[in-house]
Amino acid sequence: MYLAHFGLRELPFSLTPDTSFFFACTNYQEGLNTLLVAARTGEGFIKIVGEVGNGKTLLCRKFLATLSSDRETTTDIGTQDGGVSGRHAAKFITAYIPNPYLEPRSLLLALAEEFRIEVDSSIDQHMLLKALTLTLLNFAREGKRVLVCLDEAQAMPLESLEVLRLLTNLETEKRKLMQVVLFGQPELDERLKQNSVRQLRQRISFQYQLNGLHRDEMDRYLRHRLAVAGFKGETLFGSAAVSLLHRVTHGTPRLVNIIAHKALMLAYAEGRQQVLARHVRKAAADTPESYQDWMRRVWWGAAAALSILLAVGIWLR
Repeated sequence: MYLAHFGLRELPFSLTPDTSFFFACTNYQEGLNTLLVAARTGEGFIKIVGEVGNGKTLLCRKFLATLSSDRETTTDIGTQDGGVSGRHAAKFITAYIPNPYLEPRSLLLALAEEFRIEVDSSIDQHMLLKALTLTLLNFAREGKRVLVCLDEAQAMPLESLEVLRLLTNLETEKRKLMQVVLFGQPELDERLKQNSVRQLRQRISFQYQLNGLHRDEMDRYLRHRLAVAGFKGETLFGSAAVSLLHRVTHGTPRLVNIIAHKALMLAYAEGRQQVLARHVRKAAADTPESYQDWMRRVWWGAAAALSILLAVGIWLR
């Protein structure tokens, strides 16, 4: 692998949503700020929508890590450390549900597991709801806020979303007992247009559209990830390579990571210390989800037009 060749400590363009690689470009920072403000207000539902590969899961994990940053010790993201106490005791109790294919009872059991409620697997839904309600009330008495994050929410059954809405109906005189953050693809908006979930739709108090990287952010994104991975120089990607990388990915972070990784491998195979445009072009050609380079089409069109003009000029002589 190319780590030693480029002086890297770890892979800079891994697809794992590692929060240490979080890049605070305008779009992602606004999304994170929206989540933090919404969490502090304590209102019912929050919605984050973004296309495939635009970094929703990484934003979700960064959000949860930020909420948990004042804990003395932490466990895996979304898993509660019930033993934490003291002056930095968590104000937020968070739950992360990555699997959206849960029918209502399975979803409630998943929440019970996240909140460390001991229930029998044969418990009926009524008793399960009762146990969850009691736990939410206990958290509220302790001054803790409960926040549930659902990833890939566009795939969750509407009945399960409705059960969550009913749980968010629980409230004290001051605030809700539970908040829900929905992370989903644009199809989530289509599902929420259905009449059967209009009450849930009305409960969405904050929402944000997550887009890809702008052209002027691409170079900083690459430098940021390389620096986190241990690179000590300026950059490994030439200007033409960066421009081409944006054109063939439209700024979608997951595609950027895939093609940048392949381009580094190609540069390494040639013994070069910098990634050139042709490395990116070859890497994009090996990535079915990449976009066509519109600049290349423009050049080919201009060349064809020039050839026609020259031919006409010769014929008119």
